[in-house]
Amino acid sequence: MNKVIRFFRSFTPFEYLLWGCSVLAIILSFFLCGNTDYLNLAGSLVGATSLILIARGRISGQILGIFFAAFYGYVSFTFHYYGEMITYLGMTAPMGFATLVNWIKNPYHGEVREVKVNTLKWRDYLLISLATAVVTVVFYFILDALGTNNLIMSTVSVLTSFAAVSLTLRRSPYYALCYALNDIVLIVLWSLAAMENSEYIALIVCFSVFLVNDIYGLYSWSKMHKRQTNTPRSDCETSENHS
Repeated sequence: MNKVIRFFRSFTPFEYLLWGCSVLAIILSFFLCGNTDYLNLAGSLVGATSLILIARGRISGQILGIFFAAFYGYVSFTFHYYGEMITYLGMTAPMGFATLVNWIKNPYHGEVREVKVNTLKWRDYLLISLATAVVTVVFYFILDALGTNNLIMSTVSVLTSFAAVSLTLRRSPYYALCYALNDIVLIVLWSLAAMENSEYIALIVCFSVFLVNDIYGLYSWSKMHKRQTNTPRSDCETSENHS
C-alpha cells in the first residue's frame, strides 16, 4: 500500500492536470462526435495514461503502451490504414515488449520505478537512421501493394514510428520528439479520414492530446537525464537503501 501511495505522490500537480485534461478532452470528443464503440474510448484513455507514465520513465507506461498498440491496430484496419495497422501490430507492439524488458533491466539507482536514461553515441543514431530508411522504403512498396489509403502520409508515419520506437527501446530522451512528429502525421491522416466519417474526429483530438503529452515527455526526460547525470551514484544507492 505504501508503494502505491509513493507512486502517486511522485507525480507533480502539473502532471495530474495534464492527465486530467487529456482524459476529459478524449471523453468529450468521443460523445460529442456520436461515437458508440467504447473499445475506442477505452483504448484512447489507455494511450493517454501510458504517455504520462512513460514521460515519468515508469515501466508501467510501457505495459499500457502495448495494449494501446493492439487497440490502434484494430482501428486502423477498419479504415484501411494498413500501414498503421502493420506498424503498430507488427512493429510497435513487439518492440514494446523488447522495450519493457530493456527498461526492467535498466532501473535508475535510487529509484527502482524509474528507468535509467541512456546517452547514445553518433554511431547509434547513424544505425537507427539507416534502419529507419530501409524499413520506410520496404514499407512503401508493401503499403502500395495493399492499396493503403493516403499512401505517402502512411509511409511517413512508418518512418516516424520506427524512429520513435527505436529511440524508446534505447532509452533516449529524443524518443518523445519522434513521437511528437508522428502525432502530427497522425493528426493529418485522421483529418483526411474524418472527411468521410465524422466519428474519426475523436481520433484527431486523441492524437492532439498525445502531441501535448509527447512534448512534455521530451521536457521530462531531459530533466530526468540531467538529474540522473548530476546525482552521484553513492548518494542514489544510499537513498535506495532507505526507501
